[in-house]
Amino acid sequence: MSTVTHLDARSAGDLAVRPLQPTIGAEISGVDLRYPLADEVRDEIKSTILKYKVVFFRDQELTREEHEAFARQFGPLYPHPSAKKNDAGRDDAGKVTPIHRIAAADLKDYERARAAANVDDSWDPYHSDTSWRLVPTWGAVLRAITIPDTGGDTVWVDAGLAYDGLSDDVKDRLAGLHVAHDFRAALNGVGHDYPIVAHPIVRVHRETGEKILWVNFTQRPSILGLDRSESKELLTLVLDQYRKPEHQVRFSWRPGSIAFWDNRATVHYGVRNYGDFPRLLERILVADEPLYADL
Repeated sequence: MSTVTHLDARSAGDLAVRPLQPTIGAEISGVDLRYPLADEVRDEIKSTILKYKVVFFRDQELTREEHEAFARQFGPLYPHPSAKKNDAGRDDAGKVTPIHRIAAADLKDYERARAAANVDDSWDPYHSDTSWRLVPTWGAVLRAITIPDTGGDTVWVDAGLAYDGLSDDVKDRLAGLHVAHDFRAALNGVGHDYPIVAHPIVRVHRETGEKILWVNFTQRPSILGLDRSESKELLTLVLDQYRKPEHQVRFSWRPGSIAFWDNRATVHYGVRNYGDFPRLLERILVADEPLYADL
């Protein structure tokens, strides 16, 4: 009987990292994510994420169970309330969230909820995942399931580079300010109650020490303590930084693609330019350590 040695035994030196932009985005090859990672390989992947904010793997044909097992090597998984409702009765309820185009039958309810929440549709949909929580998740692993032949890319923004690009005057104005993250309309729709949370607009990354410009434009952002006009002025300056191509990386999905990003260091959005195609990805969130002294 022959013995097969899987790629979980290879060293970090076998990984190949190809940067896509100077500070954000890198493709990693030389590893098969279906199998457990050696500790040094796991640590090298994590350090690459910290450096480039989001990393991509190609030609990884994972099952849902293998997707979960890979993500779990980087921390406990966070069960999202919307996924928990959809997966009621499953042992892994809430661990996997489908990311798909809103079906026509659900579109009216979605638009009604946005109108009721007074969402400002002039904002672009740059966001981070679970920023509505007091302790947001640190990482997200997104797996391609059903991908259109063209369109449907995802854009990530280096939120540290976005902060660095601000003028000193704007940095001074933003210092010490907090912005609201209000996701109540969507949470209430799945029977989950959570208060409005405010985070610093300029956060210090827990592991790298980098200053991060961090606003979720899908969650009714408003700056605490400012009148509406000044709040919108400053938020527009933030958005202008997110929109700059030199602060972004754009990823074109293919079957077998995986994206793994640092949710504390980036914002992102999916480009909706694929019409009625039933684009589907599955996301798993990795919980952050709640350091209560920081709360």
